[in-house]
Amino acid sequence: MKRMLPWLITVLLAITLIIVAAFLLFNYWQNDTKGSKVDSAISKVEAKRLSADDIVAVTSEITDIKTNLADSEYIVMMGFAFQLDSKKTKAEFDKIKDINIKPIIIKTLADVQHNDLNGAKGKDQVTAKLTNLINAALPSGKLIKIDITDFIMTSI
Repeated sequence: MKRMLPWLITVLLAITLIIVAAFLLFNYWQNDTKGSKVDSAISKVEAKRLSADDIVAVTSEITDIKTNLADSEYIVMMGFAFQLDSKKTKAEFDKIKDINIKPIIIKTLADVQHNDLNGAKGKDQVTAKLTNLINAALPSGKLIKIDITDFIMTSI
């Protein structure tokens, strides 16, 4: 019996390793086929390209926003271009941009540190946060994209 024990442990260990390897390979193949379905679905989607006139028709601007950042030693002056989903949404946006949208932008910038606005990644994070906040404030329609058109940051 003492001589059979090492052989028995070796056989059980080998069977366990084979089962684990089979399970991992099965999951790998399963995920690979799902990924190809997603890739094929994505390749079928086409982005709608707008002409220059269409972009101008659905874009609104807010320029010369001057405010302090969270670090009170820094001031920022920014301009934004807002692309909306339709002309009707743009008309409604233009009606409320001074009384609703501008305060949202100023409050958001008041929470931003000056280091957060260095580089494209920081600016993208601020515009993503603004997109979510402004979409919630719009009476109808949807804000598609925000671009920063002017940017000056300086210390006091």
